[in-house]
Amino acid sequence: MAKHDVSFDIPERRLGRADIEFTVKADGSVLGTLTVSNGSLVWFPKGTTYGCKMGWSKFDKIMQKHATRQERR
Repeated sequence: MAKHDVSFDIPERRLGRADIEFTVKADGSVLGTLTVSNGSLVWFPKGTTYGCKMGWSKFDKIMQKHATRQERR
């Protein structure tokens, strides 16, 4: 199984005005970058300049339908 590493940079301003970026790696190689904002998520696969954008409502529906494991909060 691949070892995944996730790191992020938080800009020095409120999230309402700036996105947070998560860099996702598998076994040391970058898979892509996930950008999180108040309105949506955008996934930028490695080596691309255009991302795949999804709003929070659609993300919620997809996770509830396709997620296989539920973790306790």
